[in-house]
Amino acid sequence: MISEKSEQLDALLSSYGSVAVAFSGGIDSALLAYTAHEVLQDRMIALTVDSNLLTKADHGDVDDFCARYGIPHRYVPVDVFSIPEFAANPKDRCYYCKRTIFTTIQKAATDAGMAVLAEGSNVDDEGDYRPGLKAIAELGVASPLRSTGFTKGDIRRLSKELQLPLWDKPSAACLASRIPYGELITPESLRQIEAAEDYMHSLGFKGCRVRKHGNLARIELSDMLSGAEGGSLSAFLRDRELIAAHLKETGFQYVTLDLQGYRTGSLNEVLK
Repeated sequence: MISEKSEQLDALLSSYGSVAVAFSGGIDSALLAYTAHEVLQDRMIALTVDSNLLTKADHGDVDDFCARYGIPHRYVPVDVFSIPEFAANPKDRCYYCKRTIFTTIQKAATDAGMAVLAEGSNVDDEGDYRPGLKAIAELGVASPLRSTGFTKGDIRRLSKELQLPLWDKPSAACLASRIPYGELITPESLRQIEAAEDYMHSLGFKGCRVRKHGNLARIELSDMLSGAEGGSLSAFLRDRELIAAHLKETGFQYVTLDLQGYRTGSLNEVLK
């Protein structure tokens, strides 16, 4: 039962005494930050990494959410391009990136007088290739939602019950996850992907991904065939010429649709 998990989460957070929550602007860390603030009040702080991976939309969600609930908040600058493995983009890129990011956040949490640093992964995150979880474990970062058995569905349901404004926000891994392993990551490529996905979102394609394979954009749509009007595939076919033209304006030469639709970690399929 979600109510039981919620009580366990409250008790776990209370046992920390004080906590800094790594808040990305997504629903998982939003629920964690909200709950930590309800339980610990001024004995918590939300910390957000300010880097090339933070989109403008997420930046706005972070600011609005913390202001709405009076959550103490601070940005922590991190230059991800100072991490050699990040730009080189090997298959364990996320390990090196998370290790640097959370080492920096840990220092900020300690400087703020917080006893524990917590992040928002849930039990569903254990089902995919997630080298970043190894770094989190090595650094001793707490994962309260995972520890109390929260799934992504649980998080959405509880967030909806609490009327949190981000409860239906689509999942959004970092922008670097749109680039195949081995292909160089640059600030320009991240901004290109952000611009392409922002445009798709503006057309109503929520939860879609634009994967960058060199100069080719591979679009993954969610709910391709569901709904009374044929789902997102029907809408995509209707707007395909506009989409292709706009994505080419962002720098792509070719635009293609993935017939399998959106699935978490599709770029990890080459590792299996």
